[in-house]
This record gives sequence, C-alpha cells and structure tokens, in this order.
Amino acid sequence: MTRPEKAKELFENGYNCAQAVFCAFEDVTGFEHEAAVRFSAGFGGGMGRLREVCGAVSGMTMVLSCVFASTDPNDAQKKKELYALIQKAAEAFKAENGSYVCRELLGLGKGPSEPVPEARTEQYYKKRPCSELVKCAAEITEKILSENK
Repeated sequence: MTRPEKAKELFENGYNCAQAVFCAFEDVTGFEHEAAVRFSAGFGGGMGRLREVCGAVSGMTMVLSCVFASTDPNDAQKKKELYALIQKAAEAFKAENGSYVCRELLGLGKGPSEPVPEARTEQYYKKRPCSELVKCAAEITEKILSENK
C-alpha cells in the first residue's frame, strides 16, 4: 500500500486529517504510532475544528519538518529551505484543491465549528472531500521527499 493510500485508509478508519497524513509517514519521521497519533491529534479540523489551515496540510508540514528541519534554532539557511518547501507543498495543495483553508475546502461559513467531531457515517464520507484531500496531501509530501533526498 502506498503512503497516500495508507493516509486515506487511516482517515476512513477514524483518524483525523492531520493524523492520517502524519501517521502514513511514520517510517520517514521515526515516530512510533501512538506518539504520532497523539502529536498530530489537535491539528484535525483546521486545528481543533477552528477550520483554519486544513489538517492534511498541517500533517504534511509536520512530516516535512521532521525530515528537513534543523535542530539548531540559529540555522537561518535551514529555516529558509524548510519554509520554502512548506510553501511549495501548500501551494501545490492549493493549486490542486482551490485552497488550503479547511472552511473553504468544506464550503463552511466563517468561524470555528463546534468542538464535537461529527460521527463518521457513510453520509459523512459522501459530503466531505477529506479522504481525497488527505490522499492529495500525502502525494504532495511523497513528491517533495523524493525531489529533495
């Protein structure tokens, strides 16, 4: 199974959008599953259902940070390179999907949603593009990883 397929499957098994992308790359990030799930948990729904930056994009950002960030807080060059990769990834996601803002992707109004997640029913998956957005974010992440070995 490819990482994009794994990300989609994880989402469809109840993980949020950020968890699905981040956990699909555990072999790359070095995070164990439980730690990856916990670390990425709050980024779903555009960060805690605030409907801001799509959780799939946040998951993508976390993976790229694990791979390309420097541990030296004064390494301006590595920061610049990481930020450029993240901007490239976000722009690729936006080019494919029209936005990287959760509420825009879902056609929701302004402001946060209730903090209670919706039940994952068949109807939920029919009305939400999230499965495909998660897969798209994982595809972009894989492409950037392969281009920047």
